[in-house]
Formats: sequence, C-alpha cells, structure tokens
Amino acid sequence: MKQVFHLKVRAWWQRLIAPLDWPLLGICGLLLLLAVGVMGSASPERIGSQLTNMTLALVIMRFVAGLPPQRLASVAVPVYLIGIGLLIAVALFGDISKGARRWLNLGFMRVQPSEIMKIAMPLLLAWFFHQRTTRLRLFDFFIAALLLLVPVGLIMRQPDLGTAVLVLAAGFYVIFFAGLSWKILAGMALTALAAAPVAWSFLHDYQRNRILTLLDPEKDPLGKGFHIIQSTIAIGSGGIFGKGWREGTQAQLEFIPEHHTDFIFAVFAEEFGLLGNVVLLTLYGFLIGRGFMIAAQATSLFGRLLAGSITMIFFTYAFVNIGMVSGLLPVVGVPLPLVSYGGTSLVTLFIGIGILMSIHKNRMLVQK
Repeated sequence: MKQVFHLKVRAWWQRLIAPLDWPLLGICGLLLLLAVGVMGSASPERIGSQLTNMTLALVIMRFVAGLPPQRLASVAVPVYLIGIGLLIAVALFGDISKGARRWLNLGFMRVQPSEIMKIAMPLLLAWFFHQRTTRLRLFDFFIAALLLLVPVGLIMRQPDLGTAVLVLAAGFYVIFFAGLSWKILAGMALTALAAAPVAWSFLHDYQRNRILTLLDPEKDPLGKGFHIIQSTIAIGSGGIFGKGWREGTQAQLEFIPEHHTDFIFAVFAEEFGLLGNVVLLTLYGFLIGRGFMIAAQATSLFGRLLAGSITMIFFTYAFVNIGMVSGLLPVVGVPLPLVSYGGTSLVTLFIGIGILMSIHKNRMLVQK
C-alpha cells in the first residue's frame, strides 16, 4: 500500500514538472531571490505580499506551460477581442486615479485590461501570420499594423504611455520577425521623425514635462527633475562594490521615489554597486539568450514568432526601466522585470515564461 502511494506521488510529481524548462526556471529563480533581497531593503513590509504574488505567478506559469501551443493559438482571437472590449469599457466606465482612467472595477476586484494586451497582442499577431505562411503579402502587414494600433491608441488615451510602449513593442517584434522589409522600416522611421512635431502637440502636459526633464533635470531639481537627480545620485554613489545591503542612504532616507517599484534598480545599484549590476544584467542576458534559443528551435512559425516576441518583451522591460532610472530615457512607468514590486506585471511576465516553456516542450514532443 505504501509503495503504491509512493508510485502515485512520484507519477504526480513527474507530471507536475514535465513541462518545465529548468534553465529558464533556474534563471527566473535567481532573479526572484535577488528581488526578495532588494525588496527587503527597499520596502520590507511588502515582502509578504510580494511572496504571495510570486507564488501565484509561478502557479499560473505552470498552468500555461502545460498547454500545447495549438491551444494557445486557438484562444488568440478571443483573448484579443476580450482585451479590446475591456479597454473600451475602461474608456467608458473605468475608475479614475491620479488623473488616469486605467482600472475597471468588476465589483469583487479591480483589473487593468491593458496588461492583458502585453500577451494578447503577440499571441494574436503570431496566429495571424501563421495563417498566412504561404501567401504573405504587404497588405497583411498593413492589417497587422491596424490590429496593433487599435489597443495602443486605447491605452494611450487612458493615458498610460509606459504600457502603450510595451504593447506597441510586443506587436512590432512579431511583425518584424514575420519578415517586414528594411525599406519599409526605414520609411516608417522617417515618417515618425517627420510627424514628431505633430505628435508633440497630442502629448499630455506631464508627458512633455518628462521629455523636457530628461534633457535638463537641473532646471527643476526639487520638482520635475527630483526623481532623475536622486536616482542617478544613488547609482553613482554605489561605486564598484556598493554600500552594502540596507546601507544605501538614498534609499533608506527615502530620497528615491517609488523605490520599491519603478526605481528599484537605483536601490539595487546603490547597495550592490557595479558588480551587482553586472550580475543582474548577466541574468537578464541568460534569460533573453534562452528565450531566443527556444524561438530558434520552435517547430512552427507561430511558435517562433511568439517566442521571439516574448523574449524581446523582457529585453524591452529591462532596457526601458534601467534607461529611465539612469536618466537616459524619459520616465514612462515601466517596472524592472521580475524584480519590481507588483502582482500584475509579475503574473504577466510569468505567463510569458510559461508560453516559452510550452513552445519548448512541444519541440521535444515533435522530436520524439
């Protein structure tokens, strides 16, 4: 009887871990450990809730990893349409907080539908191009661009520039990997440059101020430039070896705003220095490298496009966050992937990890 029980437990455990990609899970585990460590310095009172968020995200990741890519493709259109419907609902009935209408109150919980589009967008476009593998035309890229611009426009209207940039990037990567011509890309870049003065007039005042502050933060050091000045001071004062855990004066004296979310990299850099930054960037490099390896080995166009786009989302998250905290990019409210506090972004990113694992597992099944 005891042996039967052990066999059942063993079989259950093997089914549980079968879809997991251990190199990817190991890298994510190290990033989560690092996140707990820096959170213990930046905001110790939030460690409990962040551990809950991590547990939930890992459970959802395992569920998604167990789904075959064909099942993911079959839900691409419904998930996209639900996301668009929720974004329209936000525009009509959403809660207003700090001047932005981003949340939808469902009665029992509040949701931010724009987060859904970070996964729904590459999922839909990968499905869209997969349906046209043998007859891809320029008109198809035009349709894909329209499918992308609809949710981006709705998110910009909230306004939520950071999420709009991430959704735009996620969709663009799929279109680019599908074979968009360099000539068209160059034309789009020139058009964007030419339209910049017009786009400037459509920006909100706070968005213009963020760009102007990037160019000259010292113009208003106690106001609009305060965030950037304090974060760059923290990064520079860390030196090569850092000041030590919970010894960063900028973070502990609360000079760094949003030090547990968007600006957590400044806390990390001050306490762990340049060497800590190298470790962090190396982990992101391994994660992105593993993602591209899975994309290259995918057995279908859908898998290659989706895995490549999701991998680039992680790159975009890290690049934009570290760039804005370092004063190289405007502040647009993008968290440091897998490190910043917050359940929504963590769950979204681990759904992406689960999709990568699903694509990798499917490759192994095809080979067998």
